[in-house]
Amino acid sequence: MGIVTIFTKGGFLVYCILLCSIFALSSFIERLITLHNYKIDCDDFLEKIERFVRHDNIKQALTLCRESNSPIARIVQTGLTHMGTSREKMTVLLEEAALQEFPHLESKLGIIATVAHISPLLGLLGTVNGMIRAFQVIYEKSQTTGLASPADLAQGIWTALITTALGLAVAIPSVVAYNYLFHRVQKIKHDMEKAATKVLTFIL
Repeated sequence: MGIVTIFTKGGFLVYCILLCSIFALSSFIERLITLHNYKIDCDDFLEKIERFVRHDNIKQALTLCRESNSPIARIVQTGLTHMGTSREKMTVLLEEAALQEFPHLESKLGIIATVAHISPLLGLLGTVNGMIRAFQVIYEKSQTTGLASPADLAQGIWTALITTALGLAVAIPSVVAYNYLFHRVQKIKHDMEKAATKVLTFIL
């Protein structure tokens, strides 16, 4: 079955599902690149920072944080720039820094989740629309010739099957993509918590 056939037989909802797939794919690629750029060896990074702090080389530690494009590094940088404050205030500052990072970490995940949810619904709507068209043909034929042929029902059945298949074809990869990115984000959040705890132990 060719692409032209899919679009001509599937109807308007095919274009809606295609648009959803474009949004999901572009969001997935953008998040994949961003999270890859955020990736650092958390344990190794924290060991280097602790070594600099133990030798009173705070400037070098801050330079290392600025050179690392990662939420983990920004959490550590917050702690380093507020050395000397009380533990309670430091805890609040680290929590605020983490909260500022969370929205950007989770950016675009909502789009992928939405596509994963609505694509099957669009496919189902196409199925219902196709069946309505098929029954409409049966009804119209019954009022004239009295019997509808398989060819008369083909357009409605095409619409029903194509939109259902496309809806699932978009939804299934979207669910996989969302879960993959979600676990990547959760891993970064866990490392951020580890970094915040570590900072509290060696700068206070």
